[in-house]
Order: sequence, then C-alpha cells, then structure tokens
Amino acid sequence: MAYAVATRELTKVFGSFTAVDRLTLNIKPGEIYGFLGPNGAGKSTAIRMLCGILEPTSGSGAVLGYDLVREAEEIKKRIGYMSQKFSLYDDLTVGENLNFYAGLYSVPRRETPDRVREMVAMAGLVGRENELTTNLSGGWKQRLALGCAIIAQPAIVFLDEPTSGVSPVSRRLFFGIIQRMAAGGTTVMVTTHFMDEAEYCDKIAFISAGRLMAVDTPDNLKKNVVGGYLVELDLPGAMDRISAIESLSYVEECTAHGPLLHVLLKNQSHAAALRESTGADPRPVTPSLEDVFIALARQETTAAQKEGVHQ
Repeated sequence: MAYAVATRELTKVFGSFTAVDRLTLNIKPGEIYGFLGPNGAGKSTAIRMLCGILEPTSGSGAVLGYDLVREAEEIKKRIGYMSQKFSLYDDLTVGENLNFYAGLYSVPRRETPDRVREMVAMAGLVGRENELTTNLSGGWKQRLALGCAIIAQPAIVFLDEPTSGVSPVSRRLFFGIIQRMAAGGTTVMVTTHFMDEAEYCDKIAFISAGRLMAVDTPDNLKKNVVGGYLVELDLPGAMDRISAIESLSYVEECTAHGPLLHVLLKNQSHAAALRESTGADPRPVTPSLEDVFIALARQETTAAQKEGVHQ
C-alpha cells in the first residue's frame, strides 16, 4: 500500500548530538499516529524533518509520496502543521486569523468563506468570529489554531505537542475533533507526553533518546510489552516502601501511581507472597500506557548495561 509517511533509518545529528537515531516509520492514510516520549526524546526534531523544515543527516523518507530531501517544498504545500507555539495573531479577530491563514495556504478566494465557516464551527466559535483572539481561553485558542492549520484541507496534519498548557477537558474535546478528521480520511501525526492522549491513537510509537522503542496499537502494547503480572497495592507510606518491595526476588518493578503502587510480579503465583510481605491485598490491574513506558525504559536500561559489559 502507499503509506502517507514512510521513513527508513531517518537520522538527524547536531554536532556530536544525535537527536533522531535511525527512525523507521510506516503510517497509513487516515491513521492517528501518536509519537510518545519524554521532553527531549527527539519527537519535535522528527516532525520537523517530516514537514520538510529540517534536512535529515542520513536515511530516507517520503510524505504523501514526496521525498523529504528532494521535494521538501512540495511537502510543505500539502500538509498542515501545528505546534504548542503555533502563531495566532492576538490582535486579529477569530475570523481575521482564519482568513489570513487561508491566504497563506493558498485556499482559492471563492472557497475561503465556506472554509472559514467550517473552521469556526469545528472550533465551537460560532458567534465569536469578531472577537479578538487575545480574549479567548487556552482551549479556544488551541482549537482556533487547529482550524488555521487545516483550513486548506491537507491530506496529513502534524501536531507537535498541541495540547500543552490546556485543561484536560479541552484536551478531550481537541482529540474528539482529531478523531472526526481521521474518520474523514485525514492522516494525523501527533506528538505528546500525555499518556491519556495516546489512548486516542490508532498506533503509538514510543521514542526515547532519539530511538524508536516500540510501535503498535495501544491495546497490543499493553498486552505484549509489560509482561509478568501487574498488581496494585494500597499501602500506608507507599512511597517509602518502594525500595523494599523492589528488592523482593519475584518483583520486576514497583512504581507509584498517585497514592497507590503498581507492582510487576514475575508471574501470578507470586501474589500470595507479596500479600504476606506487605500485609496488603494485591489487586490485578490492566497495564496502562504509563506501565508500558516504564517497562520499555527498563528494557532499554538493561540492554544498555549488557552492551556496556560486552564492550
């Protein structure tokens, strides 16, 4: 099939620092593809290469069939892009911002009024077209910025940490809009460090230190990556007991989840021993994406230690 995005060992080096390390991706048309990882993992650098803004140091890739290096200008014409620093003009009204970006993206003049109306409705700003953008809350600005990014009806839209600094309610509304876009055939690539947002994605790529750690659907990642048997403990002074629990021979990992502890046992048969050691009843829980990320980080650390031993 023709992928909306396809890369092979895409790499970006700045001096002696490798920001993106041999990244291979295949993103289907109409897919919501989440790029998940901590700040500084290389997500934004990868997005900028895919948008034709940064030239790769090595490797290859194509977006909508256009080569990242040779046809970067063609890519820029056909995509939508939004970041947490997306430039709305505060001294323009809602309608003026949308009209400005329609011109910037070369939307035909005869189509502009209809497109602006569509984006106003999508953002939930009907009746506020003449309001100055500076008066909007963070959530409204975010949806207006998305409207500006997609007013030209791009086949693919790149969203780089688009929901930073807005409320959980606004984030949910925003992802509802994204899901409707994808249902209409738009490919969406979104970077985030919010685990709950990643649940809305069809496919998730975990990235750390510029390297791809795992790619799959949220459900498959939770089933296949964590391994072992995950339980939840409700203990007094939970934080102070993490080290002692981790030292138990049958415990793989112990991490705090709010006031509770998530304990990864080697297998289900060790639940009774944990109950005896802690005095608390271990409750089985379905792994979350946060548990997946912790498991992947543990695997990466173990691999790095083995590599160090063999060098």
